[in-house]
Amino acid sequence: MAKVLLAGEPMALFIADEEGTLDNVSKFTKALAGAEANVAIGLSRLGHTVKYITRLGNDPFGKYIYNKLLEEKIDVSSVKFTDEYPTGFMLKSKTSKGDPDIFYFRKGSAASHMTPHDIDCDASQINHIHITGITAALSKDTLDTVHRMIQIGKENGIKISFDPNIRKSLWKNEDEMVATLNEIAFNCDIVMPGIKEGLILTGTDDVDSIADFYLKRGVEAVIIKIGDKGAYVKTKDESFTVEGYKVEKVVDTVGAGDGFATGVISGLLEGLTLKDAVKRGNAIGAIIIMSPGDNDGLPNKDTLEKFMNEN
Repeated sequence: MAKVLLAGEPMALFIADEEGTLDNVSKFTKALAGAEANVAIGLSRLGHTVKYITRLGNDPFGKYIYNKLLEEKIDVSSVKFTDEYPTGFMLKSKTSKGDPDIFYFRKGSAASHMTPHDIDCDASQINHIHITGITAALSKDTLDTVHRMIQIGKENGIKISFDPNIRKSLWKNEDEMVATLNEIAFNCDIVMPGIKEGLILTGTDDVDSIADFYLKRGVEAVIIKIGDKGAYVKTKDESFTVEGYKVEKVVDTVGAGDGFATGVISGLLEGLTLKDAVKRGNAIGAIIIMSPGDNDGLPNKDTLEKFMNEN
C-alpha cells in the first residue's frame, strides 16, 4: 500500500460539552486535533500506510497524542519528544449554528520547533506527500520543513497535494500569508482551497479564475471546495463540478476540509479517476460535518462505501 508522508502540529483538543462562550463552559471532552493528524488518521482508516512527523512535549498531552496515533496504526517512528517545549492544545465551543469558536494555546510549542532535519524518510517508500498551510505558519523552522518536504517530492517525482488551510491568527499579516501560501501552492501538483480561501489568495471568488491562477503557474489540478454545492475541479485538459452530498444535520464543521483531502488522496492512490476521487472527498467531508470531533467521524472503507451507496 502506498505510503503517505505528512508533518504537522497535533494538539490536545478540548470540546465544550455545552453551548455558550468558552469562558463560561465548565465541562470539556478531550480529543485529538490537527489538520495533518486528521488526514493521517483518515488515510490509515482507509487502509493506507501513513508516516507522520512531528515534535511533542514530554508531557501528558504529548503522550496522549502519541498513543492516539499509535492506536490509529500510523507510523510514528520519526516523532520526537522534547523536555524543552510543551505540546500545544486548543479549546473549541459547541454550537448548533455556524462555525464553533476556537482558542489556541500553541505559541512556542514543541511542534513549532520542527526543522528540516526532522524529515527523515526513505523517499523510495513514499508515494504521496500532503502539506497544509498551518505547518508553514507556525515558525520559520516549520516553513523550512515544508520546503524540505517539497524538495523531497520534486527530487523523487512524488505527487504533492496542498490544502492552504488558512488560519489568519497564526500569521504576522495577510500579505505575508498570501505570498507564502501561494509560493508553496505553485510548487505542488494538486491545490485544494476552499472558495473563501481562493478569494483571499487570488483576489477573486470566480472558480475558473482561481483555478487558472494556479494552473498557469504549473499546478496540475486545482480542486475548489464550494460548500454544500460540492467541488469545482480544473486541470489543463478538463473542468467539472462534482456535486456535494446531502447533510442531515450539521454537528461540527471543523475537520471537513481534512476529510475532503483524505478522500481525494486515498482515491487517487487507489487509481480512481480525479472525478471519483473528488466524489469520495465530498462524501467524507459530509460524514465529518455530522460528527462532533475533528476526526471521530472519519470512516473506514465499509462505512464510507455504505454512505456513498445510500446517498
